[in-house]
Amino acid sequence: MPTTWPETGSKVSAGASPAETIPDAPHRNFVDRLAPESLKPWLRLMRADRPIGVWLLLWPCWWSVALAARYLNDFPNFASTLPYLWLLVLFAIGSFVMRSAGCVYNDILDRDIDAKVARTQSRPLASGRISVKAAFALIVALCLVGLAVLIQFNVFAIALGFASVGIVLIYPLMKRVTFWPQAVLGLAFSWGALMGWAAIFGSLGVSPILLYAAAVAWTIGYDTIYAHQDKEDDAVIGLKSTALRFGKNTPAWLALFYGITIVGITLAGVLVGASYIFYGGMALAAGHLIWQIATLDMDDGQNCLDRFRSNHLFGAIVFFALILDMIPIPV
Repeated sequence: MPTTWPETGSKVSAGASPAETIPDAPHRNFVDRLAPESLKPWLRLMRADRPIGVWLLLWPCWWSVALAARYLNDFPNFASTLPYLWLLVLFAIGSFVMRSAGCVYNDILDRDIDAKVARTQSRPLASGRISVKAAFALIVALCLVGLAVLIQFNVFAIALGFASVGIVLIYPLMKRVTFWPQAVLGLAFSWGALMGWAAIFGSLGVSPILLYAAAVAWTIGYDTIYAHQDKEDDAVIGLKSTALRFGKNTPAWLALFYGITIVGITLAGVLVGASYIFYGGMALAAGHLIWQIATLDMDDGQNCLDRFRSNHLFGAIVFFALILDMIPIPV
């Protein structure tokens, strides 16, 4: 059965030849426009042409750093912010390389499945443009960079970072055995909500744990929206997802998980002494999630992709709500 490819809107049958450009990559992304031809398959394998995944991994890290800084109320001058800025840079680098490594690992495991799904059949491993052996070498290189970032933190944060490895390794297998792979993705993708706090305090507390739970719920929500793009192909080849589990009840489930997200982040802010600027930001963030649910068309792949990508804006709203809440206001 033909499937509409996001971005292009073109119809591609299951047996069609894969296009050079990955169909769910943003139109005129920098890889397609600027990268040398020899590097394009590698950058596409790393999802460098689709940076939304980096942002969705990064925002919980940055939220956690901002939450800890808000608890310390430690932004009186520029000099005092430098350690936090350095942490933000480290988490940005780490998020890029580890998300890239995770995508390569996922594509190695799913290469045969991806070849059967219209949206993914043009990926470099599924289409045979890159070998499995070369992909493993890329994973090693990326993980070494990630390790170099991790060892910049304290011992507790380093141990906490290693503790996430098991979840990361099992996630790509979950869609074969459970309708809740999005929950496992949430456990992995939200780990940064713990890491930022741990990197500053060398311990955890109630606030980062609430933030982590909220981020897990957020991930389940946005990845359910994303999974609706593939629900027909997934059903045919026997894969599972919350999109298939929730079906037409998806909006109600999204309201539940997004509600947990807003409540969890807000409570984490309350515990660190956040004030009205933060609460105003959270009201705006809640309005954005309500918009996602109200305008979602589960049978329109482009609509789902747009709402999924819009979670970058949600992450930014939460982060800047915490940051702006720390700026002293003259009385």
